[in-house]
Amino acid sequence: MIRVVLPAQLRTLARVGGEVSLEVGGPATQSSVLDALERRFPMLQGTIRDRTTRRRRPFVRFFACEQDLSHELPDAPLPAAVASGAEPLLVVGAMAGG
Repeated sequence: MIRVVLPAQLRTLARVGGEVSLEVGGPATQSSVLDALERRFPMLQGTIRDRTTRRRRPFVRFFACEQDLSHELPDAPLPAAVASGAEPLLVVGAMAGG
């Protein structure tokens, strides 16, 4: 099981109170986790990544094991601790402005 922590706005949209556990078929990658997340919570389609290009939205970031994974390739393997469920994948809404 892969553990995913969503920002408050997406938890509200998906109607979940906390961390989400997902069964991901195949290797654990950003793409496979987001595919599983969008299958389980269809209302999240288009919120984390663009529906057409499937690229991460500009103000969304991915973190795990104290690392920023936002610029990793979508099909790159996630850290082993995330794949095993020991650590969660954090989806974070970035802030901008001054």
